[in-house]
Amino acid sequence: MGSHLAPVIIGLILLQIHKNSECHKIEVTPDPGTIVTFSKKAAQAVDCSVCKGEDPSQTCSSELILTEPQTTTVNFNCSQPGDVFTVEINQEIDCTVMGCDNIDAIHPDSTRFLEFTRMFTWDLKVQSPKTVQLDFPAPGMRQIKPSEPCPNKHTYTLLTYQRTGPTSIGTFCRNGTISRIQVLYKGRVSLEVAKGIDLNPSDFKVSIGPETRALVEVDAKLPRGQSFTDFFTPNYATGLISDERIKWNFAVEPMHNFTILFQDNTAPECQKKALLIEYTLGDKTVLTKTLKDEQPANKQGDFSLTLANCDQKKGTKGFSLNFNVSVIRGGSPYLCTVDLRNEEGLSLQIENKNPKSYCEMKMNYVAQENIVVPAGTKAVLSFLDCPIEELQLTGTKIIECLSGSTCAVSGTALIIPMLDTTLRVPLQQFTWLLRVPDQSTVDLSLSQGNLHQSVPEKECNESVSLLVSESDGSNIGQFCSIADGDIQKIQIKANVSITAVSKSTKDLSQDKGPFLKVTLSPEILENVVYTVSPLDLRPTYLATPNWPDGMKPSSSVTWIVNVPQEHRAELQFTNVSKPKCDPGHATVEIRPLNSNGQLQSWREDQSVPNTVIQQQSFYLNMSNCEPKSGSFAVLSKVTLQKETRNFIGIILAVVGVLLILLIIALIVGCVIRKKKKPKANRSSIFMPRGNAFLPGNATFPKTRADNESHVYASIEDPMMYGHLLDKDQPAANDDNGAWSNGHQVDMYRPFMGPTDLIPVITESPADYSLRERGKERGGDSSFLNPSNTFMPGRPCMPQLSQSSLSFEDRRMMANELNTFKSFGDINPIRLSAEESRLQPQLDSDSDSFAEPEYEVAN
Repeated sequence: MGSHLAPVIIGLILLQIHKNSECHKIEVTPDPGTIVTFSKKAAQAVDCSVCKGEDPSQTCSSELILTEPQTTTVNFNCSQPGDVFTVEINQEIDCTVMGCDNIDAIHPDSTRFLEFTRMFTWDLKVQSPKTVQLDFPAPGMRQIKPSEPCPNKHTYTLLTYQRTGPTSIGTFCRNGTISRIQVLYKGRVSLEVAKGIDLNPSDFKVSIGPETRALVEVDAKLPRGQSFTDFFTPNYATGLISDERIKWNFAVEPMHNFTILFQDNTAPECQKKALLIEYTLGDKTVLTKTLKDEQPANKQGDFSLTLANCDQKKGTKGFSLNFNVSVIRGGSPYLCTVDLRNEEGLSLQIENKNPKSYCEMKMNYVAQENIVVPAGTKAVLSFLDCPIEELQLTGTKIIECLSGSTCAVSGTALIIPMLDTTLRVPLQQFTWLLRVPDQSTVDLSLSQGNLHQSVPEKECNESVSLLVSESDGSNIGQFCSIADGDIQKIQIKANVSITAVSKSTKDLSQDKGPFLKVTLSPEILENVVYTVSPLDLRPTYLATPNWPDGMKPSSSVTWIVNVPQEHRAELQFTNVSKPKCDPGHATVEIRPLNSNGQLQSWREDQSVPNTVIQQQSFYLNMSNCEPKSGSFAVLSKVTLQKETRNFIGIILAVVGVLLILLIIALIVGCVIRKKKKPKANRSSIFMPRGNAFLPGNATFPKTRADNESHVYASIEDPMMYGHLLDKDQPAANDDNGAWSNGHQVDMYRPFMGPTDLIPVITESPADYSLRERGKERGGDSSFLNPSNTFMPGRPCMPQLSQSSLSFEDRRMMANELNTFKSFGDINPIRLSAEESRLQPQLDSDSDSFAEPEYEVAN
């Protein structure tokens, strides 16, 4: 049996040696002015020690204090020292020597000793009767009972050292109402962090506070709305024994009422004076109470509470008090009821736009920061101190259908439902959510007129605008209804969100609408299709969806631009943002509505022309890629212009014809004027048996009815056709201009016989010989004195049509001799009225001009 016990004993000895050999080693380097202490937890019976240094000079004990700022090796002769030991990191701040003005917020080291329960302590000291002031950032500190744990495992404790010994001011957690604590003369702040918890402290600032008669003074800022906050007197567990003063200063939000309620308390046994409770209200009113009196209730404004303990009898239990400060809103709320059970898919949201206001909203008597009334429910709403202009009411209505055949969306006019009249908050925004079946397209249009898209060049100035988006939140654009709108229809291949927004304080619920007309059509290829009819009055702007931001990836948009007849469209790309595509390309395409038209297209890596002219209606398509960087956004402008090509041709043709007619008229006029223009030189001639007249005058001094000088019985050929004879003929055959003298003379007319009783006087041979002798002597150089009895003959004036200047006999040959080409009767040719008008008026019937008389040349 002994042989069996030996191995067991040896195993136990080896196990004990193995346990003793287990240890935990760390290296510690204290910060300057910092003391690091490892101490064993109370009631720990585990055999574990902390050792300093290495063998053989190693010393071990249940506590180790390190004060030097040098690296020290610390060994624990157990594997889990964190279960046995705690670590305290202490720092002393003496404001009596170096002051506290340059000290920043206190922040402990957050990286060391995570496996231990850590205790960070700060010893603070100032000159008496000054105070040590601790300021905590928001959110402040919350006082708890000493036995109560903090939710985040970070527990603060504040002590003050007096002549009678240390006094615990209290135990605190984060997220509370206490913003400042002042302790008299000397104090200690402790932060305990549980094992394995990352350090997340509430940094605090240390400074020298003012003089005070109180042992401790606490500043608390009570929260807005309804709240209940507990406070405890120092040494709450054991009681406050000495004759001390404690003061609390409370800041209360306006329009809030506070009430003080004493809960647990232990009354002291006083041998001198009495315990006093003093309140100082905001209006400087001072109230003095006892523990048994009713404390202030439903008061408004800031206040302070001061407890003055009495001089207690020795051996009696100390004074302790737990009191509660409750805060509620003052005033009477406004109540209303909202019933949405009769309006399918309608929900309401109410938001306070001014978070700093003292508005208190409740739904079904529960305070809410924002009120949401779900669809199909009924709710009681209350508003306390809520200005209407600071509240925003929005409504949402869901319109959906299960199938295309029974879809409630198609043919729907978007109008705002009637709301409860007791809800006095103005409606500033309303949203329609359209849920349609797959393979359907939502068509949006106005019942009357057209839509206009708001762009920086032409923004919507109307009181109500419509924000159109896809169901995934992709913005399409902002639109409004104006008199000169140009968008007839918007087609969207997705579920659609349409939001009516009021730009002023206008209540949208007062607008009867409808805002838009909704219909369904078959699915389109693009994401969005616009039907646009530009106007002559102004340019039409075309903006890609989500302008000025880019289109969503792999999306497309098309504009169907209708160009009126006798117009042309000038398309300008005024603002283009191009992406870098990988893979694929972003494209811009233009194609006439006529399928036979030419297609024009550009990619993002090509230059887009500034201006494109379209003679007819056309498609404008833009497709985005999957952008690697950048965005695809285009702003275009369409301007209509009158098509003037046909009119220009007609006008030019008319002007050309008029110019030709004008030139012809000028030529005819010039020719006639040249024929009528008299010679500048004048000479006297002798007219046998007639009165003298001015040769330069183109008209006869008498009318044809009274003057037959143009009618001859016979005319010699040399007189009429001398210019056609041989130039070698003797000069006697030429009149040398004596007869014509360069003036217009009458041609031969056949004698038709006298038309009156006056006989025709003919020349005698003697008269002819006299005229011939005159010619031989030099023409008009000398004349014979006419006989006193000379009377000019009256030639025969046939009253026939051939006497007119517009008469011409067709029997005359068309040659220079004007011989007859045929025999027979006279065949007259009448000139046109215009040509007759242009002939000289030689046959005037006027007798108003007297015949000029000339002296006979000697």
